Amino acid sequence: MKILIKNIKELLQTRATSVDMISGSDMKILPKIDNAFLLIEDELILDYGSMADCPKEDDSIQEVIDAQGCVVLPTWVDSHTHLVYAGNRTLEFVDRINGLSYEEIFNRGGGILNSAKKLQETSETDLYEQSKVRVEEVIAQGTGAVEIKSGYGLTVEAELKMLRVIKRLKENYPIAIKATFLGAHAFPSEYKDNHTAYIDLIVNEMIPAIAKENLAEYIDAFLETGYFSVEETERIMEAGKQYGLRAKIHVNQFTAIDGIAACVKHDALSVDHLEIVTDEDIEVLKNSNTMPVALPTCSFFISIPYTPAKKMLAAGLPLALASDSNPGTTPSGNMNFVVATACIKMKLTPEEAINAATINGAYAMGVSATHGSITKGKKASVIITKPLHSFYEIPYAFASNPIGTVILNGQIQPYKN
Repeated sequence: MKILIKNIKELLQTRATSVDMISGSDMKILPKIDNAFLLIEDELILDYGSMADCPKEDDSIQEVIDAQGCVVLPTWVDSHTHLVYAGNRTLEFVDRINGLSYEEIFNRGGGILNSAKKLQETSETDLYEQSKVRVEEVIAQGTGAVEIKSGYGLTVEAELKMLRVIKRLKENYPIAIKATFLGAHAFPSEYKDNHTAYIDLIVNEMIPAIAKENLAEYIDAFLETGYFSVEETERIMEAGKQYGLRAKIHVNQFTAIDGIAACVKHDALSVDHLEIVTDEDIEVLKNSNTMPVALPTCSFFISIPYTPAKKMLAAGLPLALASDSNPGTTPSGNMNFVVATACIKMKLTPEEAINAATINGAYAMGVSATHGSITKGKKASVIITKPLHSFYEIPYAFASNPIGTVILNGQIQPYKN
């Protein structure tokens, strides 16, 4: 089937040759074509260009979409989420308003342990039904590829349950999904004083069971003061490597403890959060294969510092943006708001933010070959906005919904917000 999108006001992220990532000052450049067309055949991008070169509308084209006044761009790539969880943590939202810190909430049984208790008590079927609502919501908001982590199980059975739900979502929805095993999200209460025993459980039982069912592509850990140390995380990364699970690590959310250096040493695909970044961290990341990932709506929601994005770009680093969608610290997977927050609070230009949320996001979740740019042969996963003055309006009108139509793999999606 062929779909022709014509009269596109601005066609963004057009790249004749696909690139894996964009770094430093190059992130200011967002290639685009004004008054453009895009031709889709089956699941793939077949052609694009100026309307002066638009194909004739004939019987070979089954559907024509007139995008007069609209912007077309690749769907968002959200490389860091926790979309599979049970219930919510609204009471902690009020606790935070009343002055309790993230650490105080966790220390009294809230936070990750609260979500783990709920998830352990929820059936796999119920967990799937709750999670699919969130997947449909992010598709409607323009996300075409998403990484989803486990980590609210913290037992062998519950972690497997989460990953099986992610697998089922992958099978039932057209959005590209990558699964990450995050058993090292927090220490369960019974292992609070015996970290080695829990890491033994992760390494000797959880990882082999996950690998046997082929339930994950990546492995993660919450490398942070009070959670998993550098040494503990290195053991987990090494164990993951033995089963083909590349690392994507939570690091430097609250403190800098040389975690980034450890992640780069182990060739992590990404290091995520980075609200605290030292000059030494920046030097380590230079010339590495590890993508820094910022999660600005987490900073927005729990009032912590924002990733020093401009400093990192000035040093020549790349940067990706992701939502960190989760029940406790970022209960939103809306990548339009992520892009807006990055512009408003981190002072990224719209060009830098869109590059970070498309092509660099694709690198950070390992889908660069298929997603992240308007390139012939890539998946036909695109956003058609509502009529806009320019693409700058996406972050400018931060509380408005810019999404008109979402196409994934050449199929117009029915989901609406």
